Amino acid sequence: MHDLLPLTTALKSLGLQVHLETSGAHPLTGNFDWITFSPKQFKAPHQSIYDRVSELKVVVKSEYDLKWAEQQAALISKSTLLYLQPEWNSPQGKDLIFEYILQHSQWRISLQTHKLLKIQ
Repeated sequence: MHDLLPLTTALKSLGLQVHLETSGAHPLTGNFDWITFSPKQFKAPHQSIYDRVSELKVVVKSEYDLKWAEQQAALISKSTLLYLQPEWNSPQGKDLIFEYILQHSQWRISLQTHKLLKIQ
């Protein structure tokens, strides 16, 4: 979508660490210290993301989302941190994640605390 290399190069020249959260839907450009990859099923991730992921975060609303999470996890490094995040207004998603993590300890839960506390 945008070439982020000039921006990330300038930020790093100032001694800053550069982090990115992305759905990975577009070719990845730039030099990042940490990349959170949050893929969306409705827009396939671009192949350029998979070898650069630091953490994978998948939003869960249904059991199919857990399958999607495992499919995405199979495409990245085994050392990548794995997170499941309940869709913010889905009690079913939260319950699915709790049960899933009990059986699949490589996954962790990620919460949007501000939404749970109803802070906008």
